[in-house]
This record gives sequence, C-alpha cells and structure tokens, in this order.
Amino acid sequence: MNLSLAYLGKSRLTNTGGGNVMQLMPNLQRDPVAFDAALKHPLRFREAISALHDIVISDLRFQPRDKTAYFAWKKEQDNLRAQRIRQLSQANWKEIQQKQEKEISKDFEKLFEAKNKQYWQARSKFNTYLWKHDPELWRQIMPCDPVVTVSDEVVFFECFSADESSYGCLTVEREAGFGRSDEMQFGTTNVDYSWDLYHYFQSLRSYRETRLKVDPAGFGVATEGHPDYREEKIDLPPGWLRGFMQIQAAMGLPTKQVRLSREAVYSLMAFLKRNKAKTSPRALRFELLPGEFPQLVLEPWEERIVSRHSRYDGPSQEPVRIWGRRRLLALSRLLPLLDHVDVYLLGTGLPSFWVAQLGEMRLTMGLSGWTTNDWTRGSAIDLLAPPVDLQKAARDRIAQHIRQNQAVSLEELATATGIDRAECLAGLSYLAHTGQVIYDLASGVYRWRQVMSEALGEREMGPESPELVASRKLLAKGLVKNLSTQEVDSEQLLLTAKIAGCETEVLLDGEGRIKRGKCTCRHYKQYALKNGPCQHMLALRARNLQKKQTTDEKASDWYDRLVNWSNSVN
Repeated sequence: MNLSLAYLGKSRLTNTGGGNVMQLMPNLQRDPVAFDAALKHPLRFREAISALHDIVISDLRFQPRDKTAYFAWKKEQDNLRAQRIRQLSQANWKEIQQKQEKEISKDFEKLFEAKNKQYWQARSKFNTYLWKHDPELWRQIMPCDPVVTVSDEVVFFECFSADESSYGCLTVEREAGFGRSDEMQFGTTNVDYSWDLYHYFQSLRSYRETRLKVDPAGFGVATEGHPDYREEKIDLPPGWLRGFMQIQAAMGLPTKQVRLSREAVYSLMAFLKRNKAKTSPRALRFELLPGEFPQLVLEPWEERIVSRHSRYDGPSQEPVRIWGRRRLLALSRLLPLLDHVDVYLLGTGLPSFWVAQLGEMRLTMGLSGWTTNDWTRGSAIDLLAPPVDLQKAARDRIAQHIRQNQAVSLEELATATGIDRAECLAGLSYLAHTGQVIYDLASGVYRWRQVMSEALGEREMGPESPELVASRKLLAKGLVKNLSTQEVDSEQLLLTAKIAGCETEVLLDGEGRIKRGKCTCRHYKQYALKNGPCQHMLALRARNLQKKQTTDEKASDWYDRLVNWSNSVN
C-alpha cells in the first residue's frame, strides 16, 4: 500500500526564552488536529517517549554476519566477468532484438512473481544495511511516523516496530499530565518524526518548562509552493498494516491479567541482559497458583522470579508460555519511574500486552507470540477471531455511538445500542481490525481512533497468504481427519493427519513452531518448506491448538469461551 504524507516543516524543539516548545508537525492529508499544553512531568515524558522510540527501532530478527566487504570484492569480480561477456556477445545483438518482438510468454506472470520476491528480499537487506550504517537515512524512509490521537481524556502516541512483532502506545492523562490547553481539536493524525527530534527529547529537564504542541498552522495557509512544504509517499511493506490492525483487534479480547512489581520486572530484565539462551526452550513461563505470588520462570535455566506485589486469587491454571522475551528490554529506561507492570495474557503462544504504569502516564507494549511471528504469517491469533461477522447496520450503530462519545466500555455500549455483549465484541473486533477503534487496556474502554482517514479494507491492507486463507477453510469444513499426536521428546511433538485427501505430517518444536514437515500436496512437492508451510500443515497445527476447545457456532459461544478462560483476573 502507498501511504501519502504531507508536512509543513519538520517537528522540532524551539527555545522561547522562558522554556521550550516541542512542536509536532501533523500530516496535512488528515483532518486538522490541535493541542498545546505544558508538560507537568517532562522527565517522565522523556523516558516514556524514548522507550516508545526503542520499540519503533527494535528489530530482533536473525541478523547474519556482515559480509559487505566480501560482497564488494565479489561484485567487482562479477563486473569484470560481465564486461568480458558483453564483449563476446555483441555479435548476437540482432538475434536478441528479434526475440524482443515476440509475444509475452506464458511464464511472464511466474517471472514477475519471482522478480517481485527478489525485489522485496533486496529491499529488506538494504533496510538492514541502512539501519546499521546510516540511521538518519533509514529513519527517513521507514514507515514509522507515530500516530497521535488527542481525545477528551488522554493524548496517546502509537507506533509499530521495524520487525513487525511489537507495538507501542504511550498514553498521557490530559489533566494530570498537561497544563491548561487553550488550543485543542480532537482527532488522530501522523506527526513528522526524525532522529533530531529524538535527540531533542533527551534535552528535556524538570527545571525548564516544556510545552507539547501539535501545530495546526499548516491547515490554515496555502501550503503549495511553501518552502517548508513537503510530501512523502511511503510504500508500506506487505503485512505491515495488517499486523498493526491485528494487534488492535487482539487488545480488545478478554485476557488474563497479572500484576508484576517493579522489583520483579527489574530482576527479569537484569537476567535477560546478562544471559542469552543458546538452546531451546526459550519461553517466559507464567505459573499462577491460587493464593500464591505469581512466578515467572525463564527457560531453559528454570530461573524463578517471584512478584510479591499481590497474590493470585483465581483458580489454578496451566502455565502460560510466551516467546520473544528479549523485546521487553525496550522498557529498561522506565525502571526508575515504574510503579508496576500489568501483563495481559491471551494464552500460550498468543500475544501478550505489558502495561507499564508511570503515574499519569502508561506505556503499553504489545508482543506477538514470538519474535519471528509478525502477526500475519499463520499466527495462532486467528483462533481468537470472531466466528461470524456482525451485520453492517449493527456495526455502523456501534461505530456511531463510539464516535459520538469518544470512549465507552463494552457494558455501556451493549446497553446503549441494545446489542448483545458477544455480538458487540464481535463488532468491536471488526472495527479495531479496520483501524477505527482502539481498546485502552488500563481504563477498560474503547476509544475512537482512525489510524487512516478512512476505514481500512482488504484492498488497503493487502492480501493474506493464500495458504493461510486456504487452511482456515479446511478447518471450517472439518477436513482435518485422524489427528494423531506423538511426543518425540520433551520439547518436540509430531502431528499426523489426513487433510482433504493429503497425508500430512508436522514436527513442532517446544515453542509451537513448525520445525519440519511433509505433505503429499502439490505445494509441498513444488516448494517443500522454502515458501513456508502449505495449507495442510497450517491447518494441522491450528487444529492441534484448538483440539481442547469446542467448535464455536455463534458469537455467544466464542465470547463465553474467551471469558471462561480469562475470568481469573488478578
């Protein structure tokens, strides 16, 4: 998807003599948004916005060794070889021109797909190179200008990480976090962001007043031809926007809440900083026993960290395991200012949300099931999606009520609209997935927030993986037959089944990922696992994840299942 942005000047920090003004330039392609108020706690805001920045730039995907010098030498040799080949092939130029006049071959579409894949691989490598060697240029071309929303109660900043596995949202209470604002206009917009602005944040001090200003000046002047006016067109990577929307939908689902003390979070980060696991399993395990303090267990060392903030008062639960724990180090800067951290769990291998409470501010960090799960490629989060779509008239009624009231709870929404709670949640999940609402975990309310100027559809977010779509259809039709499970060892599980006439076998590691597999389908025979698992392997893994659950036939069954799992809230 191509995203168009237009700014009048750059965001900057200016000195007014008596203090500083942090001026954020909004996207002129969106509806006007305005805000101007003094920060009451600039140091706390500095650390929180810096942690949000760390989430934006985080990329914990596997990074191969830097072979830039070797490839430069190899390229030089290739150029010399190509030069010799050109000298030898000039005699065949006429023959090449004759071939160009022929009709397009039948393999043109396959060739295009291959070249398109090659382009994105090259772009990803170039992105990694810039991130390491030229961060300023990398920041200019990366699609991570934060989304800022000004509402009647809060001002919040949202972002998505470079590796598409982490989400960050800094929420500041308007009355407690800011002084009086004489210029305010509710809405959502992108704001210009750069490394210079990040460095400006580091200069915030408590003895010097700092005002946060979302400047609407560009909306009221003739910007075309203005020397500071600039337009940017960003080609969003495939799956980036879809992943951003999927995490919004996941936030609104019923979760299990665990409160961690600052000491427990410090111990967790200190251990992760000093140790790096070289073997599986690498999960962070939550052990919750009635009447006991919550325990975090770091695998494979079995290091236990006890949080003594409050005891767990729910029923006994199976341990919940999450992966990609090193992403939590982005919260390190917040430790001196931290009150506590509320963790919201959806289940083993599913997303988790960490809400760091900082007085009148809170930073929400959403993590996908594991670092390499970018929310879009066969994610287990699909098992939590509503089984039915709410009718458009009901969805419009829900959207209109939230837009009028800016923030509402699920109970208030169900009462005001006369729609069943389960169907309301299904409608809210749809609105979140299309970028129109966001769920505030700490406040327990849904807020109106349009991430784009219009509701997003499949066309804007780009198509899902065909194999993933096909695997859902196989599950819906109940075509996974004769499912068999066998424990190979304590950390590996072998699954076999017959799916739509294909004999399928999958080996899962201790983290629930497909380690290897085989299938008699055409996709596997042609690509093996080079292009990812086939639809039958994805369906087999998903069926194994949901085999203990009953099949949802309507929204109420789906809602009851999620609530029953999450009703033991700490």
